[in-house]
Amino acid sequence: MKCARESSACDAGEGAQKADTQGEIVKVRKRALERLTTEVMQLHDILPKVVNGDVLESFQRLDAAETTIERKDVELEQLRMDCEHYKARLEAAQADCMKERKEKLTARQQLNEAKQQLLQQAEYCTEMGAAVCTLLWSVSSNEETVKNILGSSKAVKFFYIAGQTMESFVRSLSEDIKQQNMDSDESQFVLGLAGIVTNIAALACGREFLVNSSQVLLDTMMQLLGDMKPGCCTKLKVLMLMSLYNVSINVKGLKYISENSGFFPLLWWLLNDPDAEVCLHVLRLLQSVILEPEVLTKLAPGMRESLPLPRIHMLSKSRNADLRILAQELLEDLKALEYEI
Repeated sequence: MKCARESSACDAGEGAQKADTQGEIVKVRKRALERLTTEVMQLHDILPKVVNGDVLESFQRLDAAETTIERKDVELEQLRMDCEHYKARLEAAQADCMKERKEKLTARQQLNEAKQQLLQQAEYCTEMGAAVCTLLWSVSSNEETVKNILGSSKAVKFFYIAGQTMESFVRSLSEDIKQQNMDSDESQFVLGLAGIVTNIAALACGREFLVNSSQVLLDTMMQLLGDMKPGCCTKLKVLMLMSLYNVSINVKGLKYISENSGFFPLLWWLLNDPDAEVCLHVLRLLQSVILEPEVLTKLAPGMRESLPLPRIHMLSKSRNADLRILAQELLEDLKALEYEI
């Protein structure tokens, strides 16, 4: 019986084990089950919070990252478009630069050619002017020729241009006197103009014309005589002084030039010139002033104070006979006019 029960129990145990296996039933203790249940419930409460928080934060970061990427893509696209735009502008600017460079090179070549042509024309005009003025200087010694010149409607314009030309020449003189070439075409041109003025002023009709219609020329010559350094452009100085002397023969002309505030300071300045011929013509001009009573009476006080008598005495002992004689005559004239010597 016992064996039968044991056999039945074994059979029942095996059957139960089979049944448990088939139904996936596990025997656990009640306390363990309660503890397991508690832990499951705790995990059920805590896990969603932890998991949901991480997931939400991840999703937020992902959204932010996607937004940033989209913005960066837009910015990158904009930068690419800007780059293309600036590249196109750069290419256009380079093309314009090359075009302007070519145009500038062409313009520079044209300018050089124009300068060369202008220089050639200037040289031609100077050469032609020198030749014409030299010829006109020669024929202006004829009274009829001078009358024809003064009768022309261009006479006033001619003397105005003559003054401008002489002024331009003097302004362009080099500081180094030794480098002055008075034999050049330009110098001959200016000397020719000064010679023409001198010849015209030698005639009564010419003096009258210059005093009435070309006072600017007279002022210009007096100014230029003061601008030229001692020993410089002697021929031009002599011709200008001769012109002023010829004008001084006309009483109205003498009054005009002598009433210029710089007239006497100019004469004293020119008396220091190392060239004897310049000093000679200065003394002639001074003598012309003191021999005209009407002018002398008005100018005597100023002359007495500034007259460079020591220099005139020195010139009266010059080796140059003409200069010595004229200086001695001037001193005698001053004595006759009761000047204190």
